[in-house]
Amino acid sequence: MSIDKDTVARIANLARINVPASDLAALAGELDQIIGWVERLEEVDTQGVEPLASVVEVDLPRRADAVTDGNCRDKILANATDQIHGFFTVPKVVE
Repeated sequence: MSIDKDTVARIANLARINVPASDLAALAGELDQIIGWVERLEEVDTQGVEPLASVVEVDLPRRADAVTDGNCRDKILANATDQIHGFFTVPKVVE
C-alpha cells in the first residue's frame, strides 16, 4: 500500500491535526514505512499460537462470588439529607 500526500492530508483532517503542506511529503514517507512493517507481520506463521494476555505465565487471584456486605440501607440513608420510601431524593435538574 502506498500513502500519498492527499491521503496524509485527509488523515490529518479527520484527526483534526493541522499539518503544514510542506510536511505532507515527509509524513507520507513515514506512514508508508510504518504500514510496510505492519504488512510484513502478515507473513508470520501464527498457526497453533494461542493468543496472549500477558507474556508472563500468571494465575490471577480469584475470590468467591459471594455477597459479603449489604442489607444496610438504613445505615446508608442516615447520611441522606432527604429520602422517600427508602431512596435518596435530589432536586429536579431536568425540566
